[in-house]
Amino acid sequence: MARKVAVYTRISRDDEGDGLGVTRQREDCERLVDLRGWAIAKIYEDNDVSAFKRNVRRPEFELMLSDLAAGLIDGVVAYDLDRLARQPKDLERLIDLYDGRKRLVFATVTNDVNLSTADGRTMARVMVAFANKSSHDASRRIQRKHLELAQQGKSNGGPAPYGWLKGGIKVDSEAARHIREAQTQLLAGVRIGTIRTRWQAEGLGNPRQGTKRMAHHHVEHILTNPRLCGFRTYHGEILHDDEGQPVIGEWETINTVEEWEAVCAAVAERKRSAPGRMLARKYLLSGIARCGLCHTKIRGQVNRKWKPGSNASQYTYQCSVVNGGCGRVGRVGKPTDDLIIDLVLKEQRREAESSGVPAEARWPREADLEAAEADITALTQATKAGTLSVSSLLQLLPDLERKRDELKLERARFYKEVKRAESVHSDIGKDFHDLPIERQQAIILHSLTAVLIHPTGRGARKFDPDLIEPVWRQWNAAYAPDHGPGRTCVSDGAGSAHVSPTPGREPEPDQGVS
Repeated sequence: MARKVAVYTRISRDDEGDGLGVTRQREDCERLVDLRGWAIAKIYEDNDVSAFKRNVRRPEFELMLSDLAAGLIDGVVAYDLDRLARQPKDLERLIDLYDGRKRLVFATVTNDVNLSTADGRTMARVMVAFANKSSHDASRRIQRKHLELAQQGKSNGGPAPYGWLKGGIKVDSEAARHIREAQTQLLAGVRIGTIRTRWQAEGLGNPRQGTKRMAHHHVEHILTNPRLCGFRTYHGEILHDDEGQPVIGEWETINTVEEWEAVCAAVAERKRSAPGRMLARKYLLSGIARCGLCHTKIRGQVNRKWKPGSNASQYTYQCSVVNGGCGRVGRVGKPTDDLIIDLVLKEQRREAESSGVPAEARWPREADLEAAEADITALTQATKAGTLSVSSLLQLLPDLERKRDELKLERARFYKEVKRAESVHSDIGKDFHDLPIERQQAIILHSLTAVLIHPTGRGARKFDPDLIEPVWRQWNAAYAPDHGPGRTCVSDGAGSAHVSPTPGREPEPDQGVS
């Protein structure tokens, strides 16, 4: 009976993704199997997978070892020994299996190594050791070449990042548009998880082949990549020249430095304010609404009395004892949301018509940052010229660098707020309900700091707008226009306002709120 053997093929890089390298290996291995009179049980293929990098897992190689240990195959055929292993530990795992089963067969196309014998194993260990050294030498040369390319602002080859056409020099206008839209949403409060879900559904972001879902960090990297504003990176860090200035790449940019810094500041601020916490919201006023009695934050919850086709509200805002509240205040969800949306959008339309958003908002301390960077450059050049000692440089440099970094952080925060305000104004003409929930909340919080929900009291429960009190931000404190039929916004002179119904107008029914 013919031996059932595995054919293993592997290639480290397949930039085109056509699999031609592993196909040639498989054809040569199949001919060798025929010459030996064996039968192919299964072909294991690791295309575009390194055998040298320690943090890379080869799924087909691991499956082959498992099948070999389980007795499902009687041996292995590969094009060359270095296709199987470039790390001695991987070879030793294979040798252990051959040591446990003496009748296993082994063959390669390029040489004659028999893992079933002591001499063959010794030869295999020597060959893998040399292959490992060769990979180390190649890796060292490649790293030095990549550093040289990075210092010159050139690309190091490979697939073009998302946002650029093949070659990585020219911008892909369609992908760049999606990146800018996602950045605008991010600045408006939309979570990266929401952007990732939409990109995944629309096939955006160049997800890795074979992956079912796009990773969160992959989307975050696309939106905050220093490459977007032209900065060259090396090993994930922005590369600086001898004068301490960022190295500028030779490719077209998608963002200005200010836009990129604003996005990075928004991401960093969100991580710092809520590390590891779920930021998703299902209901518009969750975390914005507060109890009128105990002032605890109120969150939306499903109304258990609601049934499809009934007049009851599908969700409510309820002060909860579990969250530290008094549990005595609640209100139906949709009428409350509609009231606040109507008030906020009318106020923002009026604000946009009266003032608008400055077309060229500039950070007022740009000259201070330029002066700090110029001082650092002057000190560095003086040290190189020999007019300033290294010890003096090290005494003066830390304070200047600290000042520079603080100014850069201040600039990033400034442009983040500018872009956030621009995004709010750009949403005025859109359908509010079509926006992601995080963006809806950002629009509400642009005008309000909170919404107080006061108790209804005893008797018949009607939806009373007078018991919903929007707390306007300071710049809206003196703003008290008529917000439409049935509602009047009244300022209390202390940054808050309440809404009262127009006299003679019947309040709307509460739709089953308890």
